[in-house]
Amino acid sequence: MRRDHLEPTLLIIAAIVAGTIGWSGHVVLLPAALAFPILWARAQMRSVAGLVSAGYFLAASRGLPQGVATFYSSDLWPGLLLWLCASASFVGVHAMLWTSRAAGRPFRYLVAAALMAVPPFGVTGWAHPVTAAGVLFAGWGWWGLAAMTAGLMGLVTRIGPAVAVAVAFVGFWVWSAANWTDPKLPEGWRGVDLQMGSSLGRDPSMQRHRDLIATVKDRGAGGISNVVLPESAFGFWTPTVERLWVRSLQGTHISVVAGAAVVDAGGYDNVLVVLSAGGSRILYRERMPVPGSMWQPWQSWLGEAGGARAHLFANPTAPIGDHRVVPLICYEQLIVWPILQSMLHDPDFVVAIGNGWWTQGTSIVAIQRASTIAWAKLFAKPLVLSFNT
Repeated sequence: MRRDHLEPTLLIIAAIVAGTIGWSGHVVLLPAALAFPILWARAQMRSVAGLVSAGYFLAASRGLPQGVATFYSSDLWPGLLLWLCASASFVGVHAMLWTSRAAGRPFRYLVAAALMAVPPFGVTGWAHPVTAAGVLFAGWGWWGLAAMTAGLMGLVTRIGPAVAVAVAFVGFWVWSAANWTDPKLPEGWRGVDLQMGSSLGRDPSMQRHRDLIATVKDRGAGGISNVVLPESAFGFWTPTVERLWVRSLQGTHISVVAGAAVVDAGGYDNVLVVLSAGGSRILYRERMPVPGSMWQPWQSWLGEAGGARAHLFANPTAPIGDHRVVPLICYEQLIVWPILQSMLHDPDFVVAIGNGWWTQGTSIVAIQRASTIAWAKLFAKPLVLSFNT
């Protein structure tokens, strides 16, 4: 292989390895993603920077084609198309902002990182290296985020300072891995993981609801007063479903937080509902549903109804009793701005739910969990997780 081809090839291979390891679903491996800005900065041409970005992003999101094929009961082609389209914004932003001038790289990378953290580019801003702040700087909060941001800028400077920053990051990484503990549960709360596959939310029978009610009552024993069920657990939220659950909880002290869909003529909201023997209310409306399969903004552009609504910056926290919680539904756990917007309000803890039946055979749910755990650790917040697979 010619020498002028060897270095770009090695950079691309290293980016693929960084994306694969960093986003393997193991939270303590998230800092491996920090190799990406180093490799991006070492590229000698804009085209190579674009290929490095593509290698990293496609490796990090490698479970998408298979997941989409499972969701739609089709072959891999729709998933491959979505996979490539989703990478376009990440690759485009990083290729456009790359520069050969070492002095200009820190600011350029800062702009790229910021663009991939907020809409519109942040809508597909998966695999953001800043997520590793929760591993390196657990408990530091906003100071940890600032330290990570400064460190990312340092990684793309001249080789000397970049090596110094990398060595410092490795030291923090080793210390954190040696002392790692997962976020604690809030007192009196329990998240329930289910293995109901694609039937959850699609089986509207009374027997399914009675089975879930029995599960809630069983998990609500022993001083547990709040039980969290996964996304879509209630299915379509109707007065009939509400009455069944409220009546079934009579005589108990249990509150249930679970996912549901509220449908109207214009589309639907993916929501969290909280209910108890005293009644129910909608706790949260999802800020960012899954683009394409759920959120379809082109429907309104064409004058048609349908799809999930995106409440981009609405309801960053929600009140439950005397607490304010951060609700995160499924896709919101993979992107940056929902959790950071919520943390501006200094919530008490995080409640994260998902319905990942379609991800079987991939690491998508594990990545969702790892990302959410990292953000909870960064801000030292208790965490409740509940997933269906």
